[in-house]
Amino acid sequence: MRRDRITARRHQLVAGEQGPWLALLLAARLTTSALAVGLVLVRGLQPYELILLSYGPLSTLALALRPSLRRNPVAWFADCSIVLAMVLESGDWRSPYYPLWLTTLPLAAVQVRLRWAVWLAAGVTLVYATLAAVGGPAPPGRFGPISYETLAIHLTLPFALVSGLAYAAEALRQLRTERARRERLAIEAERRRIAWDLHDSAKQRVHAAHLMVSSLQRRLDGDLAHAVERAAVELESAAADMDTSLAELRSPLEGRPLHEALRARADELAEPNGPSIAVHGAADELPPLVAAHVYRIGCEALTNALRHAGASAIDVAVEQDADALRVLVRDDGQGLPQVRRPDASGLLAMESRAATIGAHLSIEPGRAGRGTVVALEVPATVLGGAA
Repeated sequence: MRRDRITARRHQLVAGEQGPWLALLLAARLTTSALAVGLVLVRGLQPYELILLSYGPLSTLALALRPSLRRNPVAWFADCSIVLAMVLESGDWRSPYYPLWLTTLPLAAVQVRLRWAVWLAAGVTLVYATLAAVGGPAPPGRFGPISYETLAIHLTLPFALVSGLAYAAEALRQLRTERARRERLAIEAERRRIAWDLHDSAKQRVHAAHLMVSSLQRRLDGDLAHAVERAAVELESAAADMDTSLAELRSPLEGRPLHEALRARADELAEPNGPSIAVHGAADELPPLVAAHVYRIGCEALTNALRHAGASAIDVAVEQDADALRVLVRDDGQGLPQVRRPDASGLLAMESRAATIGAHLSIEPGRAGRGTVVALEVPATVLGGAA
């Protein structure tokens, strides 16, 4: 289902990008079809030419109604070849159908990359030069002395048309890419500004209010103490909600998959004479909030293992199946202390982050009591619900 939505979205984007080109193409084809009719009537209409003249309007209608034809290289080649055959059938490379043939070229010109469009322009020019050499008003193999200027124009127009349209289409694609990049940067900058504002002002005030209210609990009793206790709980919940919002605003992954971000962080922490760090496994695309908290928990576990475990090797495994996402950080260090240090804010932060996203966090001794294993498990229901 998700792949179908992505495919449909790509088709919508392609259709949106081709909208102006389509309008230009249809107008040009109808105009050149009308021009061909006028020129043939002036020259003298042959009965079989009614069939040839009907191709322009009918093919234009087909292109307008069938977007798949406009994206199909086989359709481009067939369209170009048919009109070129009409030029050859007319017995004159200065044919009334020549302007219509020119309008068969933009379909390919605006959809292929610039370097391929240049080869396309050179190819169609060469094809038309060959047609003019073997046919036309002069005997085969001779252009005729009065046709050089006209021939030069006829050969220049397809090259200029294809290369010019391809250059314009490439420039528009680059402009769209640059605009999207600038929009992403602007949004990210605004998200960071809001996150820092919340962290430096509102969160600190809520934290200070929680400390003051908590200090009153020991001095009161009865209903008033119960009310103060509830106020402290509400302030603590507000701080947790703000942490959630901050984590979502300040996503540290910057669009990278979780395993790639953890691998990059491990490379940053690794030291020449320090423990070896291995990161393996992969995860699917995660909701931003879940990804941010899981990444922070993994990084904190890595940092703790480097600072306090005295390990020689650290292993980080990222696993995901239909039931859950699991991140395991193992080390072969000295293991857990008997009593948790009172200043172990990192462990408290990991537990708080896990609780925020509805995940289960366990910190246990490794095999045979050696080392430590930090295991985080995020249920699939949380991954789906957070999306």
